[in-house]
Amino acid sequence: MNILLLGSGGREHAIAWKLRQSPLCDNLYIAPGNPGTAREGVNLPFAATDFDAVRAACVQHAIGLLVVGPEEPLVKGLVDTLRADAALAGLAIIGPAQEAAQLEGSKAYAKAFMARHGIPTAGYREFTRDNLEEGIAYVRQHPVPVVLKADGLAAGKGVLICQTNEEAATELEAMIAAAKFGAASAKVVVEEFLDGIELSVFALTDGKGYVLLPEAKDYKRIGEGDSGLNTGGMGAISPVPFADTAFMEKVRIKVVEPTVRGLEKDGLDYKGFVFFGLIKVDDEPFVIEYNCRMGDPETEVVLPRTSGDLASALLAVAEGRMADVVLGTDPRAAATIMAVSGGYPGDYAKGFAIDGLAARTGEGTMIFHAGTAERDSHIVTSGGRVLCATTLASTLGEAVAASKKALEGISFEGMYYRKDIGYEFL
Repeated sequence: MNILLLGSGGREHAIAWKLRQSPLCDNLYIAPGNPGTAREGVNLPFAATDFDAVRAACVQHAIGLLVVGPEEPLVKGLVDTLRADAALAGLAIIGPAQEAAQLEGSKAYAKAFMARHGIPTAGYREFTRDNLEEGIAYVRQHPVPVVLKADGLAAGKGVLICQTNEEAATELEAMIAAAKFGAASAKVVVEEFLDGIELSVFALTDGKGYVLLPEAKDYKRIGEGDSGLNTGGMGAISPVPFADTAFMEKVRIKVVEPTVRGLEKDGLDYKGFVFFGLIKVDDEPFVIEYNCRMGDPETEVVLPRTSGDLASALLAVAEGRMADVVLGTDPRAAATIMAVSGGYPGDYAKGFAIDGLAARTGEGTMIFHAGTAERDSHIVTSGGRVLCATTLASTLGEAVAASKKALEGISFEGMYYRKDIGYEFL
C-alpha cells in the first residue's frame, strides 16, 4: 500500500517514522515534509492546503491511505473535496470531514457540542460585533481570571487569560473590534477560568467506536518553571504520573465515550484522531478544547509508546473496522525536548546551519525534525521550533536526562531548550 502523509513538522516526522515500520507500507510520501521525513519516505513539493496537488498526488502515486497531519486542510474541507472525487473512490482517509473538524475550527461549535452531549467543560458565553457592548459589560463583572478565546484557528495564539476585569474588557474589544487575531476573533468565547493541571488524551475513532492511545502532558511556556510566553510546545512527557487508572476511567466515561456517541448522534463524518485537551480540577476531568488531529510535540512521545502496526490501525479506522484495530502501550516512559530558535516565540532568524545531527544518539533516543530545511547539502533552521529529542527509557527521569544529553551534542546559532521538562514529577 502506498501512503501519503500531509504536513511538515515534528508531528509528521514522528508519524512518518511510525508508518515506515509497517509491513503494509510499500511507499511513503510526505507533503511537503522536511529533511527528517525525507529519511522515512519521499517528500513531495506542495502544501497540505493545496487540494488540487493532493488530489493529483493521490492519483499519480496510487495512494491507498491518506493521513492528514495538520488541522488547516481539515477545517477547510479537504476530506469532503476528496470524497466527492470519483477518481479517488477507493482512497482511505484519516481525518474528519469539514463539519466534524469544526470541533477544532470553532470554539463556539465545540462548546455547543459539549453542552448538547453533557461533556464537562468550563461555563461560557460567546460574543461578536453585534453584541460587543453586552460582552464588555459581561467581562467587567465576571470573576477573574477570565479566559478569552478567539473562535477560529489562530495558530495557537488566540487564547488570553485576563487577570483583571479592565484587561478583559480591553482585550475583548481588541479581539472583536480591532481584529487582534484577524478573522479568527470575529467571534470570541468568554470562559470561566478552571484551576488545575492539564494533560492531553488521544483517541482513534471511526465515529462509532474508539481506541485510546497513551496520554501525554506538554509544556507550552518558553521559560523554565512554566514562565514566560506561550509557545507551540517546548516538550512533552508520557505517561502522565497523576493520570492513574481511576482518573483515566473518569476520562473515558465522562469525556471520551460521550464525545464519540455525540459524533454518531450528530451524524458527523469522523474517521481519525481526536485530541482531548483536558484539565484535572479536584480529581475531575474537564475539556478545555478539542483538536481534530494529533498534537505537537505530544505525538513525539505518544507514538514511540504506541505498540503495534499504525498503518494497519489507520486503514481499519478509515474503513470503519474498529474491531480490527490492535494497538498497545509500551510500559516505558517517553520524554521529548524541543530545541527552538533564538527569539522564539517572538521574532527569530532562519537559515542557521545545524551541527551534530550525524552524531549517534543514545539507545532509545530519536531526533525528530520540526522546522528544518536543506540548503547546499546542509540541514539549516527554518522555523521557531527546530527539532526535538525523544527518548524511551524505564523511568521518566532517565528519559528526560537522555533527551537532554542528545541535545547537548546538537548546536545552531541561538539554540535554546528547556532543561526542566517533566520537572514537577522528577
